[in-house]
Formats: sequence, C-alpha cells, structure tokens
Amino acid sequence: MTLKNFNYHKTHFVTSAPDITHLPADFGIEIAFAGRSNAGKSSALNTLTNQKNLARTSKTPGRTQLINLFRVEENLHLVDLPGYGYAEVPEEMKRKWQRALGEYLQKRECLRGLVVLMDIRHPLKDLDQQMIQWAVDVNLPVMILLTKADKLASGARKAQLNMVREAILPFQGDIQVEMFSSLKKLGVDKLRLKLDEWFNLDYEQSDEVFDDQPAE
Repeated sequence: MTLKNFNYHKTHFVTSAPDITHLPADFGIEIAFAGRSNAGKSSALNTLTNQKNLARTSKTPGRTQLINLFRVEENLHLVDLPGYGYAEVPEEMKRKWQRALGEYLQKRECLRGLVVLMDIRHPLKDLDQQMIQWAVDVNLPVMILLTKADKLASGARKAQLNMVREAILPFQGDIQVEMFSSLKKLGVDKLRLKLDEWFNLDYEQSDEVFDDQPAE
C-alpha cells in the first residue's frame, strides 16, 4: 500500500472550544496532541506545519486553555488539547480544563491517534503514564515525542530515548517513542510519517464504506 502524504503546511485553525459540545460534528478523523503544560505541544504543531503562529506558544505554562482544532484536509483534523499538570491558574479553572480534556478523550468517536509530548529531561510523570494507560485501554495508538531534545547532548538524548522505550514495554500497547526538537527540526519527519499512517488507515476504511453504498 502506498501511503498518501498530506500537506501539513496547509493546515489552518478552525475553532477553539471550551468542551466537546462546542466542537464540530463528531465525524472524520482527529489526531490529538496531549502533554503536560509547557511540554511543547504548540511548538511541535508549528514545526510540523512549518508555520510560526499556527498554535500560540508561551513561556507561561498552562496557556492552552481550550481544545483547539486545526484542519489538514476536509474531515481530517489535528487537535491541540489543554495542557495537564502544572499551570499557574486558579484551582477551579484547572479542574474545568481537566474535565474538558477527559471528556474529549473518552467521548470523541473520531479520535484515531494520540501524540503525547514530554520534555526529554522529565519524561513519564504520573499524568503522562495515566494518559498512555488510558489510550492503551481503548486500543488507541500512541506516539510519544520526547521534546526539547536539543537541550541534551547526543549521548544523553539516546540514553533517555532507550530508557523511555524500555519503560513503556509493560503497557503492551501500540506505542512508538521518538526524540523531537522544534529548534533543530529533529523527529519532524517521523512525526509526519506517523500522522500519514493514521490518516491513511481511516482513508481506507472510509473508501470501503463509500464503496458499499448503493448507487443513486
């Protein structure tokens, strides 16, 4: 099978929603980006799409307060989820974000893959592991990106990569772990290939569905 390669540089912002009730219809394919506050989700999306300001970045953890939807092609979307964990916001607001995040992950039917971003210097925190476990439990494939890899020397990077790959084995899920750096463009090609793979799988299924429809 020849994979279709998608033009991620044409990705554009669609909408921000405080919860799933404000998102477009639950149809098509969505691939979500999740991670602790300040893990580098927005920077990764900007690097992937070769756009400086597709997703807003900030040095202040917790800026992503909404579910942000970006269109790659018709019915194909990338989703920037609210950061989990540390955020300099009131506790009530933090709980509201977490509810929105949990609802999306548990109830959004068109979710087909989850990209979990972690600072390579501080991977696999408790909330990261909970996110991975949830995905495995519902048979959702996961790509872990160890971000900010440029902050470590080559040897240390490889050691962290091997450590995380070893540590995720007990989850027994469909999990791929790669290094990533928005600054050095490290790991971007592997991210694009994984997204292509996930989008193509559903393209095949969509074609089968349409092929079964009676002619009008």
